[in-house]
Amino acid sequence: MYLKVHRMPGAGEVVAACDSELLNVTLMHGDVEVCITGGFYGTESATEEEVREALFGATNVNIIGKRVVALAIAMGLLTDEDCIMIGGVPHAQIVRI
Repeated sequence: MYLKVHRMPGAGEVVAACDSELLNVTLMHGDVEVCITGGFYGTESATEEEVREALFGATNVNIIGKRVVALAIAMGLLTDEDCIMIGGVPHAQIVRI
């Protein structure tokens, strides 16, 4: 998996994670292209434990891929119904307020 934490002063942080095989892939959702880039999801490989730690306390999460979404579901952060499919790949966003 790839993981990147975007820190925004005064606004918290956004945790972005994707399955490794999705990096630099473009998926289609209707007429919309979704590009999974290292600029957003990171370019350094992360272990499942590192992703778990980042997701645990995050206030804003953007995840895509079967493994990373399954991890978030196993952690109780979301359910299957909370996800959408983009080009056959599960995607979810979590915002805690």
